Amino acid sequence: MTTMVDVARHAGVSVATVSHVLNGTRPVRPATRDAVLHAIDVLGYTHNTLARSLVTARTRSVGLAVSAISNPYFTEILQGVESRALEAGYSLLIADPHDDPEHELTVVRLLHERRVDGLIVAPSAEPGALVEYVTRRQVPVVFLDRLVDPGPEPAYDQVCAESAGPVQGLVEHLADRGHTRIGMVAGLPGLSTTHERVAGYRAGLRARGLPFAPELLAGGNSEAEGARRATHHLLAAPEPPTAVITANNAMTIGTLQALRDAGLRVPEDVALAGFDDFEWADLFSPSLTAVRQPSRDLGATALRLLLERLEAPDRTPRTVRLPCTFVHRTSCGCPPETVPPPSRAPRPASARSAAARGKETAQ
Repeated sequence: MTTMVDVARHAGVSVATVSHVLNGTRPVRPATRDAVLHAIDVLGYTHNTLARSLVTARTRSVGLAVSAISNPYFTEILQGVESRALEAGYSLLIADPHDDPEHELTVVRLLHERRVDGLIVAPSAEPGALVEYVTRRQVPVVFLDRLVDPGPEPAYDQVCAESAGPVQGLVEHLADRGHTRIGMVAGLPGLSTTHERVAGYRAGLRARGLPFAPELLAGGNSEAEGARRATHHLLAAPEPPTAVITANNAMTIGTLQALRDAGLRVPEDVALAGFDDFEWADLFSPSLTAVRQPSRDLGATALRLLLERLEAPDRTPRTVRLPCTFVHRTSCGCPPETVPPPSRAPRPASARSAAARGKETAQ
């Protein structure tokens, strides 16, 4: 079996230098690093990460707990986490909490018992038990997509996309198209994303001088079937909406199903705009006007924050918000000739200001 001594002898360096290259414990000159990596490749050396973990109490692994991994949004987040983890020499253990607080605690406990160095978690709507677990055991954690502590001085590292401003921009865009009855299919109660997107919806109405009508706000529980029922509820109002905003990509599908069930056309009968863009959104007829979240960047940023937490456990917690992009297509009722190519699509004023606020808030 090839050992570190063999690698060091082949590369003409010390065993300590080989260790520094493998473990990233000290900077090594590029030429020396290349020589060590070449020796590893030639000799077929395999680093014993288990033995290393016994010495350093680190496994160079990260636990990722996100619900609905099959959702394209979370799939892209996963890709962002994984690519950054591989660059840093970390492996990834993945679990799906199913947006259920009890199951969430179970999978987090299992990941922790597998001695991951830290956790990245998209918390459920009731994260109390999860927060208590990681706090009591001092588990390094980054909360992803949904905030558990939205205050100005967060107790945990968190990363999410802007929500309120982009949704306000969608409302203003539809209002500027002449719509005065704008409905919204909102997400699962208790999630910070749901709260912020509803706040953005109401802010958009105020900005255009439109009254808030409770019957035009319905909960879709962040999933397609719930959105289908919610949309039927909106359509049953005495004065149904002429435009609808959906608060995530799964609910966009459910809303489209409900509109089809009712024999309504988009955008001729009901205009539609969604929060969350997805790969086939421009293949619909009409193509979907949407807010695109920086999914991969969210994942990569979460991993970066976790690694920084591991290196500096006493660092002040941070909340990082990333800007979204308004993708202007035709489901909002704009004729095709007024919709610029996606790479040059303008954003409504509110969405632009939200993007400009993309920032890292260190408290």
